[in-house]
Amino acid sequence: MDGLWLKSARDLIEKAMKTLKALLIVVIAMSTPEAMSQQEAQFTQYMDNTLFVNPAYAGSNGALNATAIHREQWVGVDGRPRSTTFSLHTPLKYESIGVGLTVVNDVIGPIQQTQFYGDFSYTLRFKNSPGKLSFGVKGGVNMLNSRTDQLGTTDANDPEFMTNIQNSINPNFGGGIYYHAPAWFVGLSTPRVLEANYEGSVNAKERRHYYFIGGAVFDIARQWKLRPTTSVKVTDGAPLSVDLSAAGIYNERLWLGLTHRFGDSFGAFVQYQLSPQFKAGLAYDQTITPLASYNVGSYEVLLSYDFYWKDKGVKSPRYF
Repeated sequence: MDGLWLKSARDLIEKAMKTLKALLIVVIAMSTPEAMSQQEAQFTQYMDNTLFVNPAYAGSNGALNATAIHREQWVGVDGRPRSTTFSLHTPLKYESIGVGLTVVNDVIGPIQQTQFYGDFSYTLRFKNSPGKLSFGVKGGVNMLNSRTDQLGTTDANDPEFMTNIQNSINPNFGGGIYYHAPAWFVGLSTPRVLEANYEGSVNAKERRHYYFIGGAVFDIARQWKLRPTTSVKVTDGAPLSVDLSAAGIYNERLWLGLTHRFGDSFGAFVQYQLSPQFKAGLAYDQTITPLASYNVGSYEVLLSYDFYWKDKGVKSPRYF
């Protein structure tokens, strides 16, 4: 009986230690006197979230589009990141102008960041080319809350964990360019130009991010297409982040994809065009960092709907 009790106690302690180690890895960068990191949420289905990083994308698909993505990262780790993004954008009656709205809620441990941004784009068309060149700007606010006093510490009166950040609001703006033709696209952007400072237990500086996105669509068989894409993120003081993905598209309805974030993770996603207007998707990725021992992977859910006006009809399929 004593042996059984000791074994149960050891198992419980071992599990608690694994969870504690993983949580420390997550929050250690935020508990330093001045933390600098990549604050932007990252998604496996990043090509369905282009407006978040590039305002020039607003209105580019010719419809009123609503897209929501929810990501549960590092499932099994207490205090793991959770990210939810919602975007809404449309061309106006004068179709060279597009407008949009992006909202993001990002939570990691005791820190929560919420972003509200409006997007505006202007598109140039060319007489002898089907391609379009768009310029975009975005503006809005970032709201940060940090409840580091809720963390368990060895010293309950540790001053490094006693000062919270409550509803710290910082305005910001960004810009981008986006060129798209029927079979390929490229974009450059920096969604938040200002580098705000947040002071509290965590003295954090919001770093400027630069994004490059690109991709193309190829016919590879009678009912199959291939869509390779990439997203590159450059941030001062942080490693280069490079995402690659490739999706096979069957009969314009089923999307089967593989993704790789260099030095970080491998993943896969499946999306289905439930109707010409409504698409749903699921994604999974597993980190290849030391955190792999403490979680069972990351999951995403995607819902996207296009609202078309009666006089324009449904423009399907849409690859990006």
